[in-house]
Amino acid sequence: MMKQSFVYILTNTYRTTFYIGVTSNLEKRILEHKQGIGSAFTKKYNLSDLIYFEKFSDIHQAISREKQLKNWRKEWKINLIKKVNPVLKTLDV
Repeated sequence: MMKQSFVYILTNTYRTTFYIGVTSNLEKRILEHKQGIGSAFTKKYNLSDLIYFEKFSDIHQAISREKQLKNWRKEWKINLIKKVNPVLKTLDV
């Protein structure tokens, strides 16, 4: 059986900058972002608010989805997020 994995989107307080990542342990990864560990980009732009994630049973699917989302326009990403999180609130893991 494959380990579950996640594609996630982080943003800042003002919801102006987005970061898309992939991980097998969402809770641990979000904590690392909050502590400024692991990504210079998220640290630089203070991106630690989880506003969207998708769960996968196969890491290869998650990586493929991450690459797809990274190529999307910002407007498309916001529309995707708003389908499940209309007010862009910070989600609990």
